[in-house]
Amino acid sequence: MPKNIVLTLTGRDKIGLVDRITEMVHKRGGNVESSRMARLGGEFAMLMLVKVADDAFANLDKDFQSLRGDGYQVNLTETEDDSKKYAGWLPYAIEVSGADHEGIIHEISHHLAMQGINIENMDTSSTPAPMSGTPLFMMKGVVLVPPKLNFHVWSDSLEEIGDRLNVTVEVEVAK
Repeated sequence: MPKNIVLTLTGRDKIGLVDRITEMVHKRGGNVESSRMARLGGEFAMLMLVKVADDAFANLDKDFQSLRGDGYQVNLTETEDDSKKYAGWLPYAIEVSGADHEGIIHEISHHLAMQGINIENMDTSSTPAPMSGTPLFMMKGVVLVPPKLNFHVWSDSLEEIGDRLNVTVEVEVAK
């Protein structure tokens, strides 16, 4: 029976690292179901959902010892399919943008948590504005909202938080 494994890796960025990792997975008959990868500063961070045969899991973990020896932090965690956990919940796309300052991510995520809303994915960045160089913040994500939660209640209060933080908050049904 196949296992679903969440593979996380962090360490210095190096050309060919993704090739090396996916080769290890492929060699064990595994498949990358989904992944997210980013270079953050000079470090590389990888998050993958890998499906691998039950009998190949122990060998896959051994394969990653060489990366650990090279200074990478590698973790393999078996996970279960929890698609039923959020059955019937409604997906919404959230986008937040404006001048960057401390606390934006915390304020938005805190509000979502207090409403019982689950963050499915979220990407954030800060880049200099073209003319002034002022740091501009951008957050894009998808959340799952309990079906009984009133859209206008949680989204209007989220927009009020955006007004207080001086950022624009846009919410729409996820595609």
